[in-house]
Amino acid sequence: MLTTDEVLEQDDHLIQSFADLNALKQQGGRTVISRAEGAYVYSHEGQKLIDGIGGLWCVNIGHGRPEMIDAITEQLQTLDFYSTFYNFTHPKAAALAQKVASLAPGHLNAVHFANSGSVANDSAIRILQHMNIRLGKPEKKMVLSRMGAYHGSTYLAMAMTTPLYADGWHAAHDIVHHLPSVHYWREGQGATEEEFLDHLIAGMRSKIDEIGPDKICAFIAEPIQGAGGVITAPPGYHKRAWEVCQEYDIKYIADEVVTAFCRLGHFFASKDVYGMVPDIITTAKGLTSGYQPLAATIVSDEIHDIISGPDGLFLHGMTYSGHPAAAAAGLKNIEIMENEGLPAQVRETGAYFEQKLRDLTDIEMVGEVRGSHCMTGIEFAKDRATKEGFPPEAQVALKITRACQKRGLIVRPLGNVAILSPTLIMDTAMIDEVADILRDGILEVEAGL
Repeated sequence: MLTTDEVLEQDDHLIQSFADLNALKQQGGRTVISRAEGAYVYSHEGQKLIDGIGGLWCVNIGHGRPEMIDAITEQLQTLDFYSTFYNFTHPKAAALAQKVASLAPGHLNAVHFANSGSVANDSAIRILQHMNIRLGKPEKKMVLSRMGAYHGSTYLAMAMTTPLYADGWHAAHDIVHHLPSVHYWREGQGATEEEFLDHLIAGMRSKIDEIGPDKICAFIAEPIQGAGGVITAPPGYHKRAWEVCQEYDIKYIADEVVTAFCRLGHFFASKDVYGMVPDIITTAKGLTSGYQPLAATIVSDEIHDIISGPDGLFLHGMTYSGHPAAAAAGLKNIEIMENEGLPAQVRETGAYFEQKLRDLTDIEMVGEVRGSHCMTGIEFAKDRATKEGFPPEAQVALKITRACQKRGLIVRPLGNVAILSPTLIMDTAMIDEVADILRDGILEVEAGL
């Protein structure tokens, strides 16, 4: 077996994602993960680590499930690859499309597969723009997004993402307009949460009127903003925003790339948690629990009827859309979740996990703990009363994640926020261990400030 240094020497040729590429090349900047099992991953040198970020929001059923590996292997032995282009399909893509449609709320019954959440979100916009062209409304192509959003890293998805992520890059900014942040703790400025919600909805109406509803095809929103810092909107926001979209004939896209497939305790959060049925749901990550790259754009009957009408040539798709092995993984993943009652389990253990992390607010530098169930962010503040954050050069969250990793827990740093999105198979004993490691790691860094 190669040594860690030998792996890192090979890794010098790899361009890693969302990383300080210069800093990564410094000694100690990279961790080599060599194997995984259950809720744990193992470094190349053998350290056992709780996977507190679930791979990347995605390994919901845990690592190394033999039934998943068998399902993928069996599919590769039967049909390794064939495209769903033109007039071709195959049994696993058809079966998964039917299954996803059966789980999706309301009238969302048509499914387009891709290989990433970024592409699923791009596909949603392309489909709506195409629909409007078919309706004789080619000018109805603009998109409303929100500050703090993360919708992906392709050219269009990056434009819909909060502008910070596009710093130093070009993106399709000409068709995207960002509404203000929904982060009450940061932006509430003395208003009640209800008053802040009213302000947000009034601002949304004002922006629509300014642009013109006849020019806007979609509003896109994550139920909980993930890579923007695990930001939750005030209660009732999503339903009221959906009602505004209905009033103005703007399609509502729920970006459930992270929240779908049990992370919040339901297969889809839009209806079961937030009380509304969007026009499109996009999903990826938990769809296969990361065992294969797969994403889906799930559209309403109304949209599908328009794009599949007479002369309905659909000039969009990718080579690997509905890949047989990925579709087999999706089907087995959902089967495991259903057989093991994972949604109900997460509603219980996720609530416990959320509370254990909220208990960390007794530490002075913990400003806010936010999120829901197994999707949580801890923001650190230099002064909790004024909500003053630490300067970037302090690298507080990074130091805390390193202190936690030393103790056996992987946490994701993001500015002044530590993010946790663990596998969904943790029991209460492991949750207690995660909370204890976090407490010790935070206190270690706090003592050194």
